Amino acid sequence: MASAIKKPAIPGPGLKKQGVVLLQSLFLFILVGLEMWIRDGAGILSGLAICLVTYGGVAYGRTGTRYVSAVTPPLVLGAIVTIYFLLVDGLAISRLGIDILAALASVGPWLLVAAIYGWFMFLNEKAKARKPKPRV
Repeated sequence: MASAIKKPAIPGPGLKKQGVVLLQSLFLFILVGLEMWIRDGAGILSGLAICLVTYGGVAYGRTGTRYVSAVTPPLVLGAIVTIYFLLVDGLAISRLGIDILAALASVGPWLLVAAIYGWFMFLNEKAKARKPKPRV
């Protein structure tokens, strides 16, 4: 017996695109910033945070916010990592580049899983919204 996937019960239609971006950015800034401050780099907690905010954006966003839910976490992570290492390393370009690449590589598998899920949900929503072609 196939049953539909139940969305979390929240009052109202859900978050708008701006709300999804704001909450994803806020949670990632807090969680990734805290891990980078404690460990001096991104790791498993950052990866779990990326997956969590991607799922949260898909689950609690309105219809039509799936694209924003899929795109925002990698961009915010890149911005957080760049700002953090700019503050720590300064403008030493070679050191800055190595630190940014190392941080992004350490969360690469998590980014891949979150991106696959986010883009699947976006493309699935887009396909369901399309009217079926008449058969000839």
